[in-house]
Amino acid sequence: MQLQQIGDKAAVGLSFLCLLHCLFLPLLLLILPPLTGLLALNDEIFHIGLLYLIVPLSLITLIVGYRRHSQTAVLTVGVTGLGLLLAAVLFGHDYLGETGEVLLTVLGSVAIAWGHLRNYRLRQCQQPEAP
Repeated sequence: MQLQQIGDKAAVGLSFLCLLHCLFLPLLLLILPPLTGLLALNDEIFHIGLLYLIVPLSLITLIVGYRRHSQTAVLTVGVTGLGLLLAAVLFGHDYLGETGEVLLTVLGSVAIAWGHLRNYRLRQCQQPEAP
């Protein structure tokens, strides 16, 4: 139970990190061009690294949560978010351009975060009250 809560919180944090990276790093580099050399995280390696963390963590916690609360919408939204993130990393820039990649990433990150927040809340509602 505790591990699932930590997993949900970590997945929300990683989704938020991905969102920040995609939306604000380009703006920061425009404002402070000398940081471009220092911030080598503006490439696909960062996205792929996040996926290696987000995908297994999300799948495990969403499935465990689903088995406890049986809310299909939570699992569906979370898995859809993962699909959008995977599509953004694998196909977004080449087929949809930078704007399409950012849009898929933002939508995917928000869907994953919603799924995990809902998963966490449903799990908390099922906990027995302390004496």
